[in-house]
Amino acid sequence: MKRFLASALAACVLSIGAASGAMAKTEIMVAYENNPGEPLDRVMHHWADLLKEKSKGEVTLKLFPSSQLGAKKDVMEQAMMGMNVITLSDVGFLQDYDADLGVLFGPYLTDDPQKLFKIYESDWFKKKDEALRKKGVHIVMSNYLYGVRHILAKKPINTPEDLKGMKIRVPNNVMQIKTIEAMGATATPMPLGEVYPALTTGLIDGVENPISVLYGAKLHEQAKYLSLVGYLTNTSVWVGGEAFFSKLPADVVKMVHETGYEAGLYSQKLAAEQDAEFIEKMKASGVTVIQPDPAPFREATKVVYTQFPKWSAGLYEQIQKDLK
Repeated sequence: MKRFLASALAACVLSIGAASGAMAKTEIMVAYENNPGEPLDRVMHHWADLLKEKSKGEVTLKLFPSSQLGAKKDVMEQAMMGMNVITLSDVGFLQDYDADLGVLFGPYLTDDPQKLFKIYESDWFKKKDEALRKKGVHIVMSNYLYGVRHILAKKPINTPEDLKGMKIRVPNNVMQIKTIEAMGATATPMPLGEVYPALTTGLIDGVENPISVLYGAKLHEQAKYLSLVGYLTNTSVWVGGEAFFSKLPADVVKMVHETGYEAGLYSQKLAAEQDAEFIEKMKASGVTVIQPDPAPFREATKVVYTQFPKWSAGLYEQIQKDLK
């Protein structure tokens, strides 16, 4: 890791230095946990192509899939240090910088991603974006659709009672930890890259994620029951450090944002197309697909919205109103 940090810092200095010249060349590293060939990886290649074409090769994205640059927390720390790196995040993680943002990652908030994307374009969110920049976080893309999150486990899950005593992997953010615990399971945070061996050894009993991620990471090889609980419509953001982006020319930042938005639209198209295909492939490999009644899961997780005392007064009610 030390060797990488040194080389990454050097790359950052070179990129920023080049950006000040007449023929500015800027390279941005893109770090993510997902594997090559997964929908997310396809979207990143699409984004890289768009940006290369629009900038005539002057601005490039260098892709690092499969957690090559470390876990999400490590990459965020690198970004905050001023490195030329961006990563997939979401408001579940960004609530560490602004508690109110966590509400957009709550369980069963809505099953319509377009309603969520409208909130990301609202004056309320624009103010949050400005506040995040002052804290060093630069949102690059805010219309990425990661997918609807379900549970893949080693035994059937039809009701929240079935989750009692089970250890379910979650990302290391408080909203998802509280949500899985409210369903009755023991939330077990770990990087996505560690999930396959954890399932193999029995360290965990299951994992939650969108279908495309579960399939792309081949987790169905170790857990044969897919429960379509659909507890979270996962919209995501891509973020970097303001320390890096503030040093880039305004036209470069604009190009990165505009092509990022186009890539976000592509992510929405892919998400809509591929879930059914991946479910059929999982079935063919021996996975049992369960369609439980979501009502008991929704009822069990309502308590989560009462567990964030730092939220602004009336926040949940206001968001519900805006989603209608």
